[in-house]
Amino acid sequence: MSETMQVVEITEAGGPEVLKLATRPRPTPDVGQVVIKIAYAGVNRPDAIQRSGGYAPPKGASDLPGLEASGQIVAIGAGVSDWQVGDEVCALLPGGGYAEYVATPAAHCLPVPEGMSLEKAACLPENYFTVWSNVFQRGGLQAGERFLVHGGSSGIGTTAIQLAHVQGARVFTTAGTKEKCDACLELGAELAINYKEEDFVSVVREEGGANLILDMVGGDYIPRNIKTLNDDGRLVQIAFLGGSKVELNFAHVMMRRLTITGSTLRPQSDLAKGRIAEALRRDVWPLLASGRIGPVMDSTYPLADAAKAHAHMESSTHIGKIVLKVG
Repeated sequence: MSETMQVVEITEAGGPEVLKLATRPRPTPDVGQVVIKIAYAGVNRPDAIQRSGGYAPPKGASDLPGLEASGQIVAIGAGVSDWQVGDEVCALLPGGGYAEYVATPAAHCLPVPEGMSLEKAACLPENYFTVWSNVFQRGGLQAGERFLVHGGSSGIGTTAIQLAHVQGARVFTTAGTKEKCDACLELGAELAINYKEEDFVSVVREEGGANLILDMVGGDYIPRNIKTLNDDGRLVQIAFLGGSKVELNFAHVMMRRLTITGSTLRPQSDLAKGRIAEALRRDVWPLLASGRIGPVMDSTYPLADAAKAHAHMESSTHIGKIVLKVG
């Protein structure tokens, strides 16, 4: 292996054009880590937020964007016994995915599901870690409950629809075009609401209201989500594309026994993320291997075209995941 590697750096805070190719030393594994020769890297909203200066990497993490990747393990650090050099994996990363090699905790790696390509496997970690931990572990979604996920055509949305549907929930979602709504229905959503044409509050209330809502919009969606929830309902917030500050009457939360919670994945401890990986391997990976669920892919770009991939993501015209071809 070469001692150097090609990477995509954030040269300054700004738009997609600040993403530039550069050369850096190839990483070596620390205790409990593996080094992966990356084949494909997922492109996610947090990458764009970091690029624009709004999402600093955690202490000790790479400053390079990229929170998930697939590829082959090429080096193993002390204390790692579950993996061998040559294993093909997909992995949740603390950063550094826009590169030819990356070091990451071995406990955050998962095997490429049987029969799945490395290209598709790169779409799994960030979305499945996020959805499983927030919808099922934090949100407690149960079979038969009514579940509303906003942004149903996004990577998170397409994952949440499939997982909730296969677990027996009734799934409602919002999207901004007929094409996106149709895609959500094909994945298992019972209702796909075009938020530009219909009021999701009224539509979901007519169906009996929601027991659980997964929201990445925030802003004025938050009080509307509260109106949409049934008594004892739960709102799980995972992003604030529409803003994080809003006026809210908490009397409704108290009187109707609502739960408002949320999380971000990247700052959580290595142990916490390792436990999510264990749950995914046990409860979700068999569903992927059987083909009952799977990643929805939009497009693939060369690593050198990371700026174009970001521009496409921020246009919000995509359905599903965008990945970078690295290896």
